[in-house]
Amino acid sequence: MKKIIIGIMPQDRIRARMLAIAKGEYKPKRGEPKVWFTSMKSLAEVLSDKNRALLQTIAELEPDSLQELADATGRQTSNLSRTLKTLESYGFVELKKIDKTVKPIVKATEFEIRAA
Repeated sequence: MKKIIIGIMPQDRIRARMLAIAKGEYKPKRGEPKVWFTSMKSLAEVLSDKNRALLQTIAELEPDSLQELADATGRQTSNLSRTLKTLESYGFVELKKIDKTVKPIVKATEFEIRAA
């Protein structure tokens, strides 16, 4: 499993960086963050102790469905689904649809945080 590098920078600087990349004025270097947060607080909300424990559980159990994960964690499926969609939006989890079920797949359990 790979380690995800996370950057923390004010919104205006993130926007300026993305525009420079889109215009071809800046090419991100290897090893630069691909996931950005605007504050440590917003990062802490997404990668809370509870969510990191959830990522570790998914990595260890490799559940075949959200229901299987809900049963293993004691969390309600709807709450779990919301949390996983948030984690998916940052690239920490993949929610793979297989027939009528959704299989959560962890993309990373290690994170490196860089504040700019």
